[in-house]
Amino acid sequence: MYKIATLYKFSRIQNPLKTYKDIRSNLKELNIKGTILVGEEGLNGTISATSEKKLSKAIKYLRSIDGFDALDVKYSLSEKNPFVRMKVKLKKEIVTIGDNSIDPTEEVGEYVDPNNWNKLIDDKNTILIDTRNNYEYSIGTFKNSINPHTNKFREFPKWIKKQKFSNKDKESKNIAMFCTGGIRCEKASSLMKNQGFKNVYHLKGGILKYFELVPEEQSKWQGECFVFDDRVSVKHDLSEGTYDMCHGCRMPITEKDKTSKKYIKGVSCSKCFDKTTEEQKSRYMSRQKQVDLAKKRNQRHIGPKEEIFN
Repeated sequence: MYKIATLYKFSRIQNPLKTYKDIRSNLKELNIKGTILVGEEGLNGTISATSEKKLSKAIKYLRSIDGFDALDVKYSLSEKNPFVRMKVKLKKEIVTIGDNSIDPTEEVGEYVDPNNWNKLIDDKNTILIDTRNNYEYSIGTFKNSINPHTNKFREFPKWIKKQKFSNKDKESKNIAMFCTGGIRCEKASSLMKNQGFKNVYHLKGGILKYFELVPEEQSKWQGECFVFDDRVSVKHDLSEGTYDMCHGCRMPITEKDKTSKKYIKGVSCSKCFDKTTEEQKSRYMSRQKQVDLAKKRNQRHIGPKEEIFN
């Protein structure tokens, strides 16, 4: 069983390049797998290790970095290591919203502890917004949440502008937002404060921390939670979910989806079959053959591009 740590914190980094090099060196030494993004605004990542001791050492090291002693970390488990390698990337933003005026190191909304979340979202004066993407929303969300129908987080500011919230709404309504691990809703809360919303709240630790702390019988969550690794989704008990992924379009699919004539393992599903060219399908098919050959040799193929989005 592998222990997985999802982590982030917005905190100003004076020398991102040095921090990037230091993290890469230290985590390579511990044989950590996963991805960490480093930017001027902070750190964002998901990592795993072959032993809990090594993972604990990695987290201890990351928290020793100046400004990151309160690094937000959520844990979950997987029967297999969901990562093939360790990647540390230097980024302009650790979660891309595409608006330079948004600075979560300066101003964000109010954190809401998972144990207090149900009370807030049950309030009739609360507008509940899912800041994740449409395909994440499609497999699970909180009851009565609003789906912005975004394909990328950077589309979120445009969606907010289209809603044309009144000045009265900005003054009196509770805006409650959530995402997988807390990073997107925290940055979105900075956007909302920047645009004049007074009562802005975001779920501390995101859905994963809510699953960890709130008993399932008291949960307002419906469905499973999409995660950006080989598990694809997790259930409320943080065990691996029931979804697989189409490696053609990176969308979650069910066993029923696999019965479609347009489903080709590693190549396409009914959602993307008509959107890809024959050349693309041929390329994906060649990649899948390499994956299958690697499995026969008891090796792990790098496979399609890994993502990180908490």
